[in-house]
Amino acid sequence: MKHLKSLLVFIFSWLMPIAALAEEAVVTGGTGSAGLGYLSAAIAVGASTLGAGIAVAVVGAAAMGAIGEKPELAGRALIFIGLAEGIAIYGLIVALMILAKL
Repeated sequence: MKHLKSLLVFIFSWLMPIAALAEEAVVTGGTGSAGLGYLSAAIAVGASTLGAGIAVAVVGAAAMGAIGEKPELAGRALIFIGLAEGIAIYGLIVALMILAKL
């Protein structure tokens, strides 16, 4: 429960300024869809990075435990950690695709 509370505080502390910037983009002469586009790109990057961080934490801990018991598993463990980090790259690609449409 403590981790969930800190996660929610982290999310809202990052999303509120982003929402304010998106609203400012609308007020300064942009269209409403541009502000929502910026917001959706920010959410795509933020959510994918958060998911990648959680995945790397879980997979990395398990991989280091496995390497401690069998050092010959190091190559396979690094592959799984790399796959978990790929989630953040996918989010960045989606955000760039969103921003390209604006």
